[in-house]
Amino acid sequence: MTVETLVTEENSRLNPVFPVLIALAAWIVPGLGHLCLRRWVRALGFFATAGGLALAGYALHGEAFRPGSADPFGTLGFLADACSGVFYFLPRVLTNARPDLSHAAGDYGTRFIAAAGIVNLLAVIDAYATARGERS
Repeated sequence: MTVETLVTEENSRLNPVFPVLIALAAWIVPGLGHLCLRRWVRALGFFATAGGLALAGYALHGEAFRPGSADPFGTLGFLADACSGVFYFLPRVLTNARPDLSHAAGDYGTRFIAAAGIVNLLAVIDAYATARGERS
């Protein structure tokens, strides 16, 4: 059975877990959901865009918001950042460097990291809709 036969409206109604697994894969690694669906160009585009934004944000010493903020904007920032999947968690494992918000570049970096999460959220939604057969 090929991916093309799995990604049909009939099969996604019969197996509602498949689109959820695709969406989960797309969240963990940007572009992975599209890669599983054999949408090579979209997979590369989402990985390069989300990854490039996140890595540029970290290179500019941007801050990735942490969970548990009392501020609603801090919570919203965390949700945006966490949507970037592995690009949110990987730098926390590799480095203990604190963000440098004393320069304008740090503020831009923070925005780049959040933008990476938003781009990946769009990728997750697109992969889910494609797996359900709602998009081609």
